[in-house]
Amino acid sequence: MKSVASRRFADPDAAARKLMEIAKATPAVQEGRIYIEKINWPFLSEFKGTPAEYKAGLDLAIAKGWLWLHESGTYVKLTEAGAALFA
Repeated sequence: MKSVASRRFADPDAAARKLMEIAKATPAVQEGRIYIEKINWPFLSEFKGTPAEYKAGLDLAIAKGWLWLHESGTYVKLTEAGAALFA
């Protein structure tokens, strides 16, 4: 059994930053939209994050103003503050 401390994304800030890296690397479609599955699938499958870590990271990225989530939950957009992380 793995302890919580050994989880790569146990810290929500680490999960939020990884989600931002994935979002930045994902080509946006119409009007800067990034479909949510384009960031959740890599996080969960390639980087082996858990659904709870994904949700905590996404919530933190939204709370910090890095991502804007559409009310339907189908896409996000990088905000100016989120883009500034990579400047």
